[in-house]
Amino acid sequence: MLVKASEEAMAVREIEDGVDSNNSREINSIHLKQQHFVLVHGIGGGGWCWYKIKCLMENSGYKVSCIDLKSSGIDQSDADSILTFDDYNKPVIDFMSALPDNEQVILVGHSAGGLSITQACHKFANKVSLAVYVAATMLKFGYSTDEDLKDDSTLAAMLLRPGPLLALTRAQFIENVEVEKVPRVYIKTRQDNVVKPKQQEAMINRWPPGSVYELDSDHSPFFSTPFILFGLLVKAATFHVGCN
Repeated sequence: MLVKASEEAMAVREIEDGVDSNNSREINSIHLKQQHFVLVHGIGGGGWCWYKIKCLMENSGYKVSCIDLKSSGIDQSDADSILTFDDYNKPVIDFMSALPDNEQVILVGHSAGGLSITQACHKFANKVSLAVYVAATMLKFGYSTDEDLKDDSTLAAMLLRPGPLLALTRAQFIENVEVEKVPRVYIKTRQDNVVKPKQQEAMINRWPPGSVYELDSDHSPFFSTPFILFGLLVKAATFHVGCN
């Protein structure tokens, strides 16, 4: 186990030092360290889910914010009182609203947190330099059709504690053409028994992202394979933000 972690850490350092050794990669690495990662948990989770990733990022010099959605983490709201997705996702929208107009962040959503970052991309496309979906719900317009809602059992399986399922199923987004200007990356989890690989692939095919990475992990790679997930997040940002 220790050997594996060491190998993963070496891979992460290689990614951070640059995918290749040319000067442009070194410049991009400096630029990337100025980026701000905003991590959004899935339903029933909390910002605490990201603690390993947050430590790895901060120890490597990146700025990180972990959001607690309504009734999640340290937020004491009653899940049963949250009836709309707008209310549930208000912490993300408030965070994005408070950002200066000239500041951009990298949004990372896990599981149902994919809906949260998609809504943010619709509303604040100019403030998002990259959206990364980690085993996440990636639906351009939210749950806008019966087809989108057919797997209610999947939503229930995502819960780590009671969450506002009704509010989640009401996530519907009005199209903003600006959303297509936000680069997207999907990280597939091959051993996922919650959002199964076929479901992930279906969402990727319906709304193709710029890049797809695969992770030999269960549904919660921030717990099971944090070093590798950290490396993939840095790699995604290097190619899609660092090269801008």
